[in-house]
This record gives sequence, C-alpha cells and structure tokens, in this order.
Amino acid sequence: MDRSEIYRATLEKWGEKAQYEQMVEECAELIAALKHYERGKIGRAEVIAELADVTLMVGQLTWMLGEEEVTAAIDAKLAKLKTLLDDPAGR
Repeated sequence: MDRSEIYRATLEKWGEKAQYEQMVEECAELIAALKHYERGKIGRAEVIAELADVTLMVGQLTWMLGEEEVTAAIDAKLAKLKTLLDDPAGR
C-alpha cells in the first residue's frame, strides 16, 4: 500500500475533520516534546518520534488539500526566505 492509498483509507475510516484534529494534536505533542527536550527532560528519540508523526500528518494534509497548491505556497515562502537571507541588514 503506497502513501496515497493509506491517506485515502485513513479518510474513509475516520473522515476529514478527524484528520484535521489529529494534526492539531500531533503539533501540540511536538511542541511539548521540544520544550521538554530544551529542558533536558527527554532525548532526541522522543522529539524525532513526534516529528515523524507531524511529518506524516503534513503529508496527509498536503494530499488532502492539493500537492500542487502546497508546493506553490512552499516555493513562495522559500523565495521570501531567500530574499531575507540576501538582505545585508538581515531583515
């Protein structure tokens, strides 16, 4: 089963709203893990596990919302970042 098939099956089983809620939950867990990591309460492995969860959800939401549109938005953000990096004042 490839990713698209898994994403489609996930939507069929739990629905779109549940996947949006899952993304929010996974982001919150990553935020908490990063704060704990920063304070030395957890190790890299726990942060990586949470990052993997968020990455999977990003893939699913990208698939749900349209890969072309998401890619175009990413390209625009990267161009803006490059402009900021090229600015001698760093702004």
